[in-house]
Amino acid sequence: MAGIGFEIRKILRHDSYLSVFTAYAYAGIISSGPWILSIVGILIIGLLSLSSVFPHLLITQFQVTVTHLIAMSLILTGFLQLGFTRYIADRLYEKQDNRVLPSLLGAILMTTLVSGILSTLLALSGFSQQSLMYRILLVSNFVVLCDIWIATIFLSGMKNYKTIVAMFALGYSTAVLTAFLLRHFGLNGLLAGVLTGHFVLLTGILGFVFYFYPSNHFIEFDFIKKRRMYPALIWTGFFFNLGVWIDKYVFWYAPSTSQSIIGVFHGSLIYDLPIFLAYLSIIPGMAAFLVRMETDFVEYYQKFYNAIRNGGTLQQIEELRDEMVSTAKQGIFEIIKIQAIAVLITFVAAPAFLRWAGISEYYTSLLYIDVVASGLQVVFLGILNILFYLDERKISLSLTGLFVLLNLLLSLVSIRLGADWYGYGFAVSLLIVVATGLYWLDKKFSILEYETFMLQEEK
Repeated sequence: MAGIGFEIRKILRHDSYLSVFTAYAYAGIISSGPWILSIVGILIIGLLSLSSVFPHLLITQFQVTVTHLIAMSLILTGFLQLGFTRYIADRLYEKQDNRVLPSLLGAILMTTLVSGILSTLLALSGFSQQSLMYRILLVSNFVVLCDIWIATIFLSGMKNYKTIVAMFALGYSTAVLTAFLLRHFGLNGLLAGVLTGHFVLLTGILGFVFYFYPSNHFIEFDFIKKRRMYPALIWTGFFFNLGVWIDKYVFWYAPSTSQSIIGVFHGSLIYDLPIFLAYLSIIPGMAAFLVRMETDFVEYYQKFYNAIRNGGTLQQIEELRDEMVSTAKQGIFEIIKIQAIAVLITFVAAPAFLRWAGISEYYTSLLYIDVVASGLQVVFLGILNILFYLDERKISLSLTGLFVLLNLLLSLVSIRLGADWYGYGFAVSLLIVVATGLYWLDKKFSILEYETFMLQEEK
């Protein structure tokens, strides 16, 4: 995230309320990225189609299809996201910028082949009753989504901040507009609209990479060679994405909470809407996460390790360590504070908002717990971010693995306990991993100098 942090610091140098607002606004858009915008896009397309797409079951089938595609694509590419990010960061540190573009193209080719094969098998085996066009759109959307998650890695290294924001807006605006124009073709028209928007977004991202990282080589697969990527990061990326979605799958396929929507795709009407609305509340917390972690914390982090590399005195190193620890704690506290405000606002406004949107207030209690859970997820991201900076890969892997296990088990328990307990599995699992993560952060900060100097070979 160094490029984004650099740009945010540049904005904040103006030292005005407008610059602070601008930095947080941009950070909120970039950090929330495809995740939030895709949710908003799905909801808007559904709302715009209500008056012209009949039966309305087709709209539900569209929303459930896209939701499953997003979930599966994030989980699948989770294997590559963190490990490949670290690989690229290492090459940039070694001043091998010419390897960025061919490595990205290699990663996208590999992702395209794997996602294409898996989605084709799914389309053939799980959707035999659907039209050929639906199955083609299913495969195409899945492949493009997988490629977007990989290509998005490179947004962090680019400093043309306003253009990046405009590209995201263009991609999802195109999706909504095209889906609206093609809505008379029913389910296939809506899926074609989303595919068009995602393709525009992917093309724009790749165009920036070609411009910023030119190379004489076209494609390479050095990143898959032995010892080129860290296994702990590969599994951490997979576990984090699986942990975020596994409670949804529990509710999608539990007999008491699910409905068969289209082919093998199921949905949970009682669970899906509150969690999607709750994720909209994380934008302030994500903005605080990006601004504080990638400006204040990174500044002292760099000074601390520069002092070590350049032979700083013990007093200088200890002072910089204290400043780094202080900014990390303040950053996490600010995330908690801002997200708590978002939670309180949601608690107050939720009943009126649900009535305005024509949604049953029966969803209110589940929305409350989901808002708390989504806020805890932002805090968890902040903790993982610091652990990655400290190169604590084993702890990150343990925390995300624990998240998967707890979310699965507690979500299953919540279903057995009844509707009043829905959502608590997701929230409690995050509360436990956040508390565990804070404990490990505090422990690691207390022995940071010792580990930095004495245990590097064991990392």
